[in-house]
Amino acid sequence: MEQLKLYNQLAAENAKLRQQLEEANETITAIRTGQIDALVVKTKEGHQLYTLKSADQTYRVFIEKMNEGVVTLNAEGTILYCNSRFAQMAGMLEKFPIGKDFHDFIPPGESDKAGAILKKGWEADCKAEVVICNRNGDQIPCLLSCNTIELDEGAALSVILTDLTQQKESERLLLVKNKQLEEARRAAEKLNDELENTVKERTSELLKSREYFKFLANNIPVIVWTAKPDGQHDYFNKRWYEYTGMGLGQEQGMGWVNALHPDDLLKTVDTWAKSIETGTPYEMEYRLKRYSDQQYHWHLSYAVPFRDPEGNVAAWFGTNTDIDDQRRQTEKRDEFIGIASHELKTPLTSLKGYLQIINSYNKEKVPAAVKEFVSKAGVSVAKLNNLVRDLLDVSKINAGKLVFNISSLNFSEMISSCTDNARHVYPEYNIESYIEPRLVIAGNAERLEQVFMNLVSNAVKYSQDNYKIIIKAFLKDSMAEVRITDFGIGLSDDQKDLIFERFYRVEDKKFLASGLGMGLYICSEIIAAHNGVLGVESELGKGSTFYFRIPVSAAPV
Repeated sequence: MEQLKLYNQLAAENAKLRQQLEEANETITAIRTGQIDALVVKTKEGHQLYTLKSADQTYRVFIEKMNEGVVTLNAEGTILYCNSRFAQMAGMLEKFPIGKDFHDFIPPGESDKAGAILKKGWEADCKAEVVICNRNGDQIPCLLSCNTIELDEGAALSVILTDLTQQKESERLLLVKNKQLEEARRAAEKLNDELENTVKERTSELLKSREYFKFLANNIPVIVWTAKPDGQHDYFNKRWYEYTGMGLGQEQGMGWVNALHPDDLLKTVDTWAKSIETGTPYEMEYRLKRYSDQQYHWHLSYAVPFRDPEGNVAAWFGTNTDIDDQRRQTEKRDEFIGIASHELKTPLTSLKGYLQIINSYNKEKVPAAVKEFVSKAGVSVAKLNNLVRDLLDVSKINAGKLVFNISSLNFSEMISSCTDNARHVYPEYNIESYIEPRLVIAGNAERLEQVFMNLVSNAVKYSQDNYKIIIKAFLKDSMAEVRITDFGIGLSDDQKDLIFERFYRVEDKKFLASGLGMGLYICSEIIAAHNGVLGVESELGKGSTFYFRIPVSAAPV
């Protein structure tokens, strides 16, 4: 029974409190929306009534919508009025802090400062920064703007609180950025100083290098020159001016061609232009007029491109070497070879004929030993005859007289016939062949057979431990290609670069091969005369593949 009575009592008190809360909320809403013109505030002396001298509903609605917090204080610092923004800042949006002491929202460390600001505000309008603290303990930096207003009961202090949180954060970030900027500025200044020192050092080194280069270039017995990426010459050493007699500046750009022999001008300029276009090393033999005797002397001109880190040509460095004496000696040697070859041809032909007569002599029985010697002599004469033929070909090549008739040729049949002949000549070798039919070219059968048999002969000569040779002929990119592969000693990279030069022979410690080193040189000239390409693929110790390509003259039928 007592519990029921206690419950009813509590329920009645709860209903009374709810009613009072609703009345308070209605009052607060009315005040905020300007529906009433008076405030009833409980102070230390009891409840007091405050009325505005000029009640303005529009003004109070405007105050309520402001982003700044607004409070009205009496002389004791009691909050007579506040807008929703201040209630939010104070963390009391659900229960407005009207009637609270404003100092309750000031942290202890800011109390004296806030008191001084409010005191000053009663005397004159003022502004100052202060920190307020909500009931959750969060501190909010604010700008307090104070000015007095008149109520019916007397003066009150109006305080506008502007939240400076974002501004302070921006200031903090700005300080951080300024600090970082200052550090970056100091780092940049340091790097700039280091760069200046480096530039000074490198400039000094560059000047020294340039002087070293000039000293070297001016004291070697060859002409040294440089050119821009577009091929315009911009430097010649002292040797050039001494040799050509040109004045300083006359050789700049393309002025150097004035020292060329007229017959060499077009080819030299075209070759140089091609190197500039492709970025490949430049090599050319031409004649330059020597000032001392006004005679043209042969020079070997060679230049290589200097590239920047991106691979672009930044400059050209070249030399001109006087090869007139060497060229004259070579011409004399070639002339001697030509004369000697012709002189040897006649007695060799006679000797070969006599050996054939002796070998076929039937009137009397020729001893077997004599026949064997005659046979060996015939082999030696054949080798000597081949050497003489090569010498004659070299002479013709050097004289520009290696001319032969060109006609339509069934290339597949020719290669098949040559392959069968190779099997007959080298029966101990396993020669495999893969020949595509109906390959037709424009060429000279005799000379192309000479190339083919020379390549097969080299494959045999340099593969004496492996008796397998592979021959292939096929169509590739409108070219008839022949590949002859052996599995012999192979070639090094240096040897591959020299293999087609005149009189070059591959040297191997295991065995010595006969010959003058002219066969591949002759082959390269024959293939070049057919507008073809002769090349080699090889790996030292694993064998070589020599190949040549000739344009087809008609589609296979």
